[in-house]
Amino acid sequence: MFSLLLIDDQTVLVCETALVRISMSVHIDAKYFKELSRFIERITIRCFKIMVGNDARNKHILDRTFICSVCSFILHDRLQLTECGHRLCQSCFNVEQETTIKCRQCQLETLRINVRPDRGFKNDMQSLPIDCSFCQWTGVLNNYQKHFDQFHSNLKCKYCNEQFNSVIKVYEHKIYKCQKLIAEGVDKLSIEESNGFLDIVNHKENTLNQDLSSLQEKINDLQYISYDGILVWKITNFQEKMLDAQSKRQISIDSPLFYSSPTGYKMRARLYLNGYGNAHCTHMSAFFVLMRGLNDPILKFPFTYKVVFCLYDQSFAKQHIIDSFRPDIGVSGFQRPRLDMNIVSGISKFVPLTKIQQENSPYIRDDTMFIKIMLDFNDIPNISLPIAMSLNPGLPIHVQHMMIEQEMKQRSEQQSQYSNETKEIKLSCEETAQ
Repeated sequence: MFSLLLIDDQTVLVCETALVRISMSVHIDAKYFKELSRFIERITIRCFKIMVGNDARNKHILDRTFICSVCSFILHDRLQLTECGHRLCQSCFNVEQETTIKCRQCQLETLRINVRPDRGFKNDMQSLPIDCSFCQWTGVLNNYQKHFDQFHSNLKCKYCNEQFNSVIKVYEHKIYKCQKLIAEGVDKLSIEESNGFLDIVNHKENTLNQDLSSLQEKINDLQYISYDGILVWKITNFQEKMLDAQSKRQISIDSPLFYSSPTGYKMRARLYLNGYGNAHCTHMSAFFVLMRGLNDPILKFPFTYKVVFCLYDQSFAKQHIIDSFRPDIGVSGFQRPRLDMNIVSGISKFVPLTKIQQENSPYIRDDTMFIKIMLDFNDIPNISLPIAMSLNPGLPIHVQHMMIEQEMKQRSEQQSQYSNETKEIKLSCEETAQ
């Protein structure tokens, strides 16, 4: 995708001539041409919205702490992201509509309500050396606005001499209206520049295709997100993924995201098909990963709930392979996530590879495997787990929970009855002995 965060004459030229060159020189599908044209329009409009920092000829040599992480201009009306400490302009912040603000420098996310004004930083910036972007004036930032008001209140387009009362109006005119700039720009581009531009366009088309594929994957994931602490993970093309793991091209695969509740913990599973660590080449390893979620500040940490894995037997025998583990609250993997994801924890020797690599394995059918991951909120006894994992996944979750509770209650009653009968037999034996 194009990354045009600064508006200058070169940017104007690219924006204006991009579609002309595509239409004249590049054979491109109509849908991609339409998408690129929309993108160029969006990026130029966005440039106007975020060009709110202070521009200067020497901005590229200033310390990065004085530069907005969004518009790449000198900070104006400074705000600070509390998670990472980086800063952005007030108006750049206003353009972002999400509930979390993702830092462009370090990718850490900060909740919108936790972005704070950085008034203390203002004094440090007032003495910042500035070279005016429109003339040879040099001074400090504290005097820059006064200089602008005095000498640049009326600005001219250097191509057609039309006057404007603001910098943004000048740039808007250059991008959308100044025909002299457009014509001059197209005439001046050399054949070498044209070829270079065509290479860029081809690269951007490939990038766009990759972005579309990535977006489609995310949409597919969103279609199957679970919000009840249970995920049935369908793994297709198993043999290809196993070969990738054995050749170390891709040693692990990640499940779709799932949640413990609509406002709960964010999680995913990770599978090492050819094993991990001391289980390499002997067992399939299954791990659990806590992800950073929007509601983490109000959730209870460390995470303490038992995690259950089940590899489905797809034959009539239904000999599912079930294993579980309890979190070690002393390790960082179950503390509140500070990065996008915690370190993984789980079961290194989940399933012997001989079970899934044998001919006609009941666990692999049509090159597909099914694994169920469940958070155990009710502390289900291990003896009841096979019953819980054998329930029809097509039943509503509340029905499954009800059936599990009934099973646990029935087993508890049977155990209590057995205990009472044992006591009665013992008493009877003691009376007979007397």
